[in-house]
Amino acid sequence: MVNERTPKFPPIIEPLKDLSNRPRWSVMIPTYNCSKYLKACLESVLVQAKEIQEMQIAVVDDFSTDDHIEELVNKISMGRIEFYRQHQNVGSLRNFETCINKSRGELIHILHGDDLVKPGFYIEIEQLFIKYSSIGAAFTGLSNIDKNGKVLVNYTPVQQHAGIIKNWLMKIAKRQLLQTCSIVVKRKVYEELGGFFAVHYGEDWEMWVRIASKFPVAYTPQNLALYRVHNNNISTKYMSSGQNIRDIKKVINITQNYLPKEIRKEIKAQAKKNFAIYYMFKAQKIYRLEQKSVIALKQATAAFMLSINKETLISLLKIFVKILINQKSKPGR
Repeated sequence: MVNERTPKFPPIIEPLKDLSNRPRWSVMIPTYNCSKYLKACLESVLVQAKEIQEMQIAVVDDFSTDDHIEELVNKISMGRIEFYRQHQNVGSLRNFETCINKSRGELIHILHGDDLVKPGFYIEIEQLFIKYSSIGAAFTGLSNIDKNGKVLVNYTPVQQHAGIIKNWLMKIAKRQLLQTCSIVVKRKVYEELGGFFAVHYGEDWEMWVRIASKFPVAYTPQNLALYRVHNNNISTKYMSSGQNIRDIKKVINITQNYLPKEIRKEIKAQAKKNFAIYYMFKAQKIYRLEQKSVIALKQATAAFMLSINKETLISLLKIFVKILINQKSKPGR
C-alpha cells in the first residue's frame, strides 16, 4: 500500500534495533529543489561538525529536479555527508518521516536545505541538554533571512536567559514562536509521539505544541539559526493559494487535544486572533511590496473569517479601500 502524502495520524518512528556505536547527534537535511541554497546550508554545518562517530550528517532528497543533488553533496562534503534520495516525490511530511527514521543519533536536528545555523549552534544546544536532562527538546533564538542571506527580522526572544521555559505549552499553543532550523529534539521523543502529520503548512507548529504537552523544553536567546524566506518555500506558495489559513485552522483544532480542558476555549480564541492579525500583516505586505491585490485580498478576507474582531475588521477595510483607490486611479478608468 502506498503511503498517503499527508498522513492522517502521526507516522510511527521505529526505535533503533542496534544502539552500539551510536552517535550523539543526527543532523538530517531534507531537500527539494533548493540546490541554490544547499551549499551554504551544508557548509554552515560542516564548519562546526563533530567527528563522524559523534555526529551523523545526512541529506534526504525528495526527488529534486533542479540539480544533481548527490554530486553537489559529495563535492562539498568529500564523503562526510550521507545521501539518500526518494524513489519518487513523496512530499515534505513523508520526507521528514524518512529523515527521522534514518537518524541514528540521540539528538535530531532537522535542518531544511535552504536554512542555516551559525557557528556555536551545536555547542550551545548540547549544553542545554546536559544541564537539563529532563527536556525533550531545545531551541535557540533565530532570524529570518532573504534569498541573498540578508537579515530581514530577528525573532523576539522567548525569554531573556537560557533555561527551561516556564508555561511553555500555554505560550506555544497561542502562536508560532520558532522555526524548525532552530530546534533539536531527542529521538526518543519522536519515537514516543510520532512524526509530522495532518497538514503541509503549520505541521511544525503542531509538533512543537505536541512536544510541549509531554516534555519540558529549554531555550537560549543566543541568535544561532537562520530561516530563509523566498518564493519557492512552502510558506510562500501556500499564502498565494490561501491554503496556509485553512491549514492553520486545522492545526488549531488538533492542538486543542493537547491542552487542559478548562483552558481550551480561551487558548483557541487567542490562537485564532494571533494568526489572523499575523496574516493581515502579511496581506498588507503582499499588496504594498508586490501589488498582488487578489492574493492580498484573499489573505485578508480569510484572516478576518478566522477571527472576527474589531482589529481584523479595520485591517480588512483598509486593504479593501487601498485596492479600490488604486484601481480607480489607474489610467483609462
